[in-house]
Amino acid sequence: MAKIEDENEATARIEAALYSAGRPLKIEELIRASGTESRTKTHNILNNLMKKSKSVFKALEIVTLPDGSFVFQLKPEYSSTVKKYASKPVLPRATLKTLSYIAYMQPISAKQLVETRGSGVYSHLKELKQLDFINHQNVGRLRIFTTTDKFQKYFGIQGDVENLKQKLFSKIRKTAQTKTNSKTQVIPELA
Repeated sequence: MAKIEDENEATARIEAALYSAGRPLKIEELIRASGTESRTKTHNILNNLMKKSKSVFKALEIVTLPDGSFVFQLKPEYSSTVKKYASKPVLPRATLKTLSYIAYMQPISAKQLVETRGSGVYSHLKELKQLDFINHQNVGRLRIFTTTDKFQKYFGIQGDVENLKQKLFSKIRKTAQTKTNSKTQVIPELA
């Protein structure tokens, strides 16, 4: 009977870690969270949780990412549906714009960011560094910023920087087309 309770406790601990982290967790972190000290047991528990979540949840899932880490997340097809119900975004809109600009233009200097985004960019950079979404290197007197692996994992981006830039560009183009189409549809109604 103690074995079942131990496995139930380890399962509960892994569930709690995945739920509360809000980010992908490496297997080593999940082993520590489970208290099993066994990679095999932890993998077995994770596999059982993944099977169970597929049958129990319709909009939530536990997935293994390409780097081998695990995440408890909303299925991508439901993100637009629940966007209006989400409480507070992780980043304020202005900081998110700065992050997307860095992601698209990287590598980019702090000077270029200030010229484009204004002096408020310094607080954005501080917040993004604290979240480990960006790195910087000093090149002479310039600070050059790029995004991190954590940024890519958090936003579900796979591949290299060029792939990221292509995705951002296509999203910007779609947004611009939608705005243009909605404006052209409004004009005849006003006439």
